[in-house]
Formats: sequence, C-alpha cells, structure tokens
Amino acid sequence: MQASGGTRDDGFEEFVAATGPRLLRMAWLLTGDAHLAEDLVQTALAKVWPKWHRIRDEHPEAYLRRTLVTTHSSWWRRRWRGELPHGEVPDLRAAPDAYAGVDLEELLGAAVRALPARQRAVVVLRFFEDLGVEETAEVLGCTAGTVKSQSAKALRTLRAALPVREECHD
Repeated sequence: MQASGGTRDDGFEEFVAATGPRLLRMAWLLTGDAHLAEDLVQTALAKVWPKWHRIRDEHPEAYLRRTLVTTHSSWWRRRWRGELPHGEVPDLRAAPDAYAGVDLEELLGAAVRALPARQRAVVVLRFFEDLGVEETAEVLGCTAGTVKSQSAKALRTLRAALPVREECHD
C-alpha cells in the first residue's frame, strides 16, 4: 500500500514479526482458545494498522496490548453467558500420577478462564506478561489500586479453585 510520500508500512511488518508470538500467547491466555486468540490478534492488528504512523515511535507494543484487552473485553461482553452443561466434577483427591502436572495446568487454565474478564486481564498482564502494577494499570486504563484489588480477588478465587500441592510447601 502506498501513502503520500512512501510506503505506509514504515516498520509495521517487522513489528508484527517481532511481537507476534508474544501477542498470540497473550491472546490465548485471555481467550483460552487458539482460534479465538488468532482472531483476536488479527482484529487488534487491524485496529492498530490505520494508527501506525502515529504510534510507531512511542510505545506500540503497549498500545497493542491495550487494544487486545479492550477488544477481548468487548467480545466477552457480547457473548451469551447462560448455563453451560458440563460433566461431573473430577475427584481431585486421587493419587498423583505421571500426568499430574499437565492436569494442574489444565485446572489452572480453566480457573483463569472462569475469572471475570477484568480479573483475567489483570492476571494475564501481571503474572503471565510480567508487567508491573503501574504498567498493567496503564494498559487497562485504570488506577494502580484497581489493579491491586482485582489481582487480590483473582488470586483468592484461583487459590480456592485449585488443589493444594504438597511440593509447593517444601
């Protein structure tokens, strides 16, 4: 694509190539679904592309993170939240096996996906993307106090939802 005076790309392709895997991981953590994560990243990139000339020299990755979170939130709000059928609750008291780590990861993933959208976004940004409180607040457009309180609520919910593992207490 051409704009007046040169290419409109101006480093957008390189930016996407460099940050794509991180953005896809973040989107997957937000959605819990690989296909939805790809759609989320594509939608966010499509929203950022027209503004690229304005944001490329500032903090484009932070801008894109915020776009991912707000786009996911708008998708989440539109989705029907009625009853969802599910099987019996697994017996978590069973003896650990060779796949216990995988099972715990699945439980953690399900517990994170069950969090309200704002708490899930805070957990993903703080603990998976390793952002600080202030950076997370900036991405979410809220105060640091909100990030702290949402983080505390989310961690309380996750602790209640996950089994206690003995090796964590050594």
